[in-house]
Amino acid sequence: MFIVRVLLLPLSFLYGLITKLRNVLFNAGVFRSKEYKTYSISVGNITVGGTGKSPHIEYLIRLFQESKKIATLSRGYKRESKGYVLAKNNSTFRDIGDEPMQFHSKFKNIDVAVDGDRRRGIENLEKDIAPDLILLDDCFQHRWIKPSLSIVLLDYSSVGDKQFMLPSGELREWQSGIKRANIIVMSKSPHIYSPIEHRRITEIIGPKNHQKIFFSYIN
Repeated sequence: MFIVRVLLLPLSFLYGLITKLRNVLFNAGVFRSKEYKTYSISVGNITVGGTGKSPHIEYLIRLFQESKKIATLSRGYKRESKGYVLAKNNSTFRDIGDEPMQFHSKFKNIDVAVDGDRRRGIENLEKDIAPDLILLDDCFQHRWIKPSLSIVLLDYSSVGDKQFMLPSGELREWQSGIKRANIIVMSKSPHIYSPIEHRRITEIIGPKNHQKIFFSYIN
């Protein structure tokens, strides 16, 4: 495995350069993120793999479902359908993907949509559903959209570890990208942690003045 990682490092370097350039162009305003009238919360991460996006989306649904008309918008990974799809009573995972199907099955009072083009997805939801709140699943790197609030998840167990860019490692973008988030959540934390550990991790992450950091665990 180590040898494979080493062999893939040149590709990781190239991927990192492209990702960095893309972010620079967005930050400079050459590429423009679009804001929408509907309040949106993005839940994402900077790595591939399970940092717990789906459980955190469900947590937000439970927080707001009694007071807000909620819609979720995902890419719909591994679905067999194309384009924009709004879940119906007879929809299956083949139509909308595994995780959106999970939301659709658990929460009957929300709307679940999928679209690889997140701008088109939001515009269709605003036109067809007019929700009060759109929860954007795995949208941190989709910078063509500017969410009202951005949450980035970091795996508690990996903080402080040396990580590499894809395809040699797991990073989708450089760790400096987390400064775009409003909130940083350390996912999969121990149920009980010491203030010293909290301070240690906070110092490693180095959140900016506008950011808040929280620790979450699976109950």
